[in-house]
Amino acid sequence: MRIVLIGPPGAGKGTQAVRLAAHLSIPHISTGDLFREHIDQGTELGQHARTCIRDGLLVPDEVTIGMVKERLARPDAQGGFLLDGFPRNLAQAEALDGILVDPESKLDAVLELEISEAEVVKRVTGRRLCRMDRGHIFHVYFNPPEVAGVCDACGGELYQRDDDREATIRQRLKVYRSETAPVIDRYQAQGFVTTISALGSVKEVLNRALRSIGKE
Repeated sequence: MRIVLIGPPGAGKGTQAVRLAAHLSIPHISTGDLFREHIDQGTELGQHARTCIRDGLLVPDEVTIGMVKERLARPDAQGGFLLDGFPRNLAQAEALDGILVDPESKLDAVLELEISEAEVVKRVTGRRLCRMDRGHIFHVYFNPPEVAGVCDACGGELYQRDDDREATIRQRLKVYRSETAPVIDRYQAQGFVTTISALGSVKEVLNRALRSIGKE
């Protein structure tokens, strides 16, 4: 199957993308992973991306599109794929149409993870990480430490990332509404979109996604 997974920050899109792709035995193609891959390999596209990221700029659409086009041409993506983080805007959606011009390579589904802004803010702003950098993550609402501000595992100080602050997440949601929501509308008009609630356990959301595409 050829699937695009779309959802606002905090909807659990990355988590679901990995599990859904594994269940369907198709490659999970994340733009973030592609950026890192091309940067590590020193490709021309990667050099452009590295410069933008270093200067605090968004990676231009043409660079992102070039990476996705190259990835979709690889043998393992010929039988299907799951796109995560692409397309983010209408220009990228139109470019994807051009990449998938062959009737046999058209999208099968666009899955939209639906969640309220209030729930996103609660999910994201509640995250706390251990400063000891050992991968310990807590949540003030869903997985609180025994002692506030202290890691249960190693006693390290827990902190909130700048990216997880309310002002930051609300700005990211604003960008999502202005740039990515029109992509959903575009696919909706083409009859591709299935909307799935992002509430509940990881397994519950995954089962909804599989059920929506007849692969439960």
